Amino acid sequence: MISARMGSAAVTALVLLSGCGSVGVALGMRTRLDKLPVTAVSAKLSPQASLTPGKSGRLVLVASGTDGKTWTTVGAKHGDVLFDSYKLEPTVVKVNANGYVSLPADPRLSSRKSARVHITVVGHPDVQTDLDIPVKYNAAYAAHFPGASGNDGMSGIDGMAGADGVAGSASPANPGGNGGNGQDGSPGGNGSDGWPGQTVHVSVTLQPGPTPLIQVRAKGDRDEEFFLIDPEGGSLSIDAFGGEGGRGGRGGRGGRGGSGGIGVPGGMAGNSGLDGSDGQPGSDGKPGKIIVTIDPAAEAFRDKLHFATRRGAGAGAEFHTEAVPPLW
Repeated sequence: MISARMGSAAVTALVLLSGCGSVGVALGMRTRLDKLPVTAVSAKLSPQASLTPGKSGRLVLVASGTDGKTWTTVGAKHGDVLFDSYKLEPTVVKVNANGYVSLPADPRLSSRKSARVHITVVGHPDVQTDLDIPVKYNAAYAAHFPGASGNDGMSGIDGMAGADGVAGSASPANPGGNGGNGQDGSPGGNGSDGWPGQTVHVSVTLQPGPTPLIQVRAKGDRDEEFFLIDPEGGSLSIDAFGGEGGRGGRGGRGGRGGSGGIGVPGGMAGNSGLDGSDGQPGSDGKPGKIIVTIDPAAEAFRDKLHFATRRGAGAGAEFHTEAVPPLW
C-alpha cells in the first residue's frame, strides 16, 4: 500500500525529473502569471547585486497584485512562479531559461557598457521593469598556459592462470596431479614526459578614464585571454607550468596457480605468478616563459600581477617597460 507521504514524494520526483513546468502547474506545484491579476513586478539579482566577468547570479522576480498578494519565481525562498511567465531581454549579460544571469568572461564585451535585463510579465504587457546590473572588475583573476600532459603508460598484461591438477581417486595408487604454476604479469609501460609550458606574451596598460583600470592581454602558444582589473581589490595570476608527466601503467597481475587434483594424496597447488612491476611516471615538462611588456603608467600597479612558471615558485616573468597603447 502506498502512503500519502510516499505518493507526495513520487509526485515531487516526477516534476523534478521531467523538468516540465506544465506538469508542475497541472499538479498545483508551479504557477504561471498570465491568468493572475498582476499589476507590478520587481527584480533583483541573488546572491549579490553586481557581477564580475565570467560570473553569474540568479534573478529573483516578485510580481504583485492590487490586493497586496505577491508571487515569487522558483528558486528563491521557495517561490513557485516559472520563469517562462516573463519575457527577459538582456543587454550585455545573458539569461538562461532558469533565470541565471551571466556576464561574459571577456571584458571587451562589458567594458564601458551598461548591463541590464528588461522584464515584461507574459499576459500583462504593460507590467514591466528594468534591472540594472553593476559590473565590477575587482575579482582575483587567474589564467593558465600549461604544456600538454604526457600520456599514461599502458597497463601490463595479467598472467594466465595455471592449469588445475588432474583428479586422482581414493586409492593410494592414484594421487591427484599437481597444479600448474601461474604466469607472471608483464610490467606496466612508462608514462611519457609532459610538454614544456607555453611562451606567454603579456601586455599591460591602463584603460583611459577617470578610474584606473588595468587592461591585460595574455597570448600563449595556443590561447589568448583579456582581463580588466580594478586595482582596488582586483588582481591577476598567470602561470605557464610544464605539463604533468603521464602516470606509469599498472603492472599485470600474476596468474593464479592451478589447484592440486583431488586424490590420496591430493596434488600440490601450483605457485601463483609474480605481479608485473608498475611503470615509471613521466617527468613534468620544462617551465614555460612569461614575457611582460608594461606601460609606464601601469608600473604603479605591478604588485597586482603575479606570475609563475614553476609550481610552488612565484618568479618566472621577464619584464620590459615601454609604451603600450589601449588593448581594445
